[in-house]
Amino acid sequence: MEATPRLAIVGAGLGGLTLARVLNVHGVGAVVFESEVSPEARTQGGTLDIHAESGQLALHEARLDGEFRTHMRAEGEDLRIADRNGHVLVDKITPEDAPPNRPEIDRADLRQILLDSLPDDTVRWGRRLVRCRPLADERYELELEDGSMEVCDLLVGADGAHSRVRPLLTDVAPELTGDTLIELSIADVDRTHPEIAKMIGRGSFWVLADQRSLGTQRNAHGRVRVYLTLNAERDAVALRSIPFEDPPRARAALAEVLSGWSTDLIALLYACDGPVIPRPIKVLPIGLRWQPTPGVTLVGDAAHLMPPVGEGANQAMLDGAKLALAMVENPTTAFAAYEAEMFARTSAIARESAETAAMLQSPTAAQDMARFFGSG
Repeated sequence: MEATPRLAIVGAGLGGLTLARVLNVHGVGAVVFESEVSPEARTQGGTLDIHAESGQLALHEARLDGEFRTHMRAEGEDLRIADRNGHVLVDKITPEDAPPNRPEIDRADLRQILLDSLPDDTVRWGRRLVRCRPLADERYELELEDGSMEVCDLLVGADGAHSRVRPLLTDVAPELTGDTLIELSIADVDRTHPEIAKMIGRGSFWVLADQRSLGTQRNAHGRVRVYLTLNAERDAVALRSIPFEDPPRARAALAEVLSGWSTDLIALLYACDGPVIPRPIKVLPIGLRWQPTPGVTLVGDAAHLMPPVGEGANQAMLDGAKLALAMVENPTTAFAAYEAEMFARTSAIARESAETAAMLQSPTAAQDMARFFGSG
């Protein structure tokens, strides 16, 4: 019997881990090289809405439906949208008996579910990829930051926006959209700020006004993530003057940016604790493709980085599951077959995501969203 080709996955994010898990379910091994030194090396971000047609489908192929349902929050599908005066335009409440179409789960919990499902030696922590190159025998050599070298027969880049594997396939790199997502958070909101907890509800709460968006998302353990999106052109002066290294002063500067909004919304900013983190938004071109190259491909943000409007993690997980199933069905044609399906699927979703991101920053965003949800 021919030996199973040694598969190296670069990146222990949701896409790479889903790929490793679905392969494991079918008896195929893989090694995951991850730059972080441990699962606890950094916070994994906020909450994710896992879609029935993508992320949940991937978890089903990974045989992790039960674990997901244990940690998911169905009430996280609740959505409340308000204007700058705090007037609620949309108040979507999830019925208790509703099927879990897009329930929320903390990213850290979802990642841990995937990690716990894999053999202990699958993920090699603290192994940051510096560069990779093709060898004459159609294998790939990986140079790691610790000075070691690894060789693999098959290589999958699941290493995000600034992928070190992507240059093997294309020289296209992510570009700035002009929007900056500023992340804050409130700890134990129901106890520390019950009035804010009541205002934002059980799920997501969004204020759309002045071509800006202020959003909150409930996380587990009472934490709320707060996201304010500003534009590099419209808010250029404000962005340059915000002292992000000094959180109290940064929050005061952000409150000044939203001068004229209701006092309850300004209070939301002042209630935040911890760091104030600017995240300039980058994307890959919609419809990015490359010529099939034997033995190497990409999943997730490495392949199709999109605006953060709810699709990225779901598509990364679906990429991982679909690539794994293609490898199980026919290892010889798997990468090319996967890429053909992935290109078609994610191009359409990337276009929809870009349109959604633009709508959220439009002058009539609140009214448009109200009409979309049938409440305006």
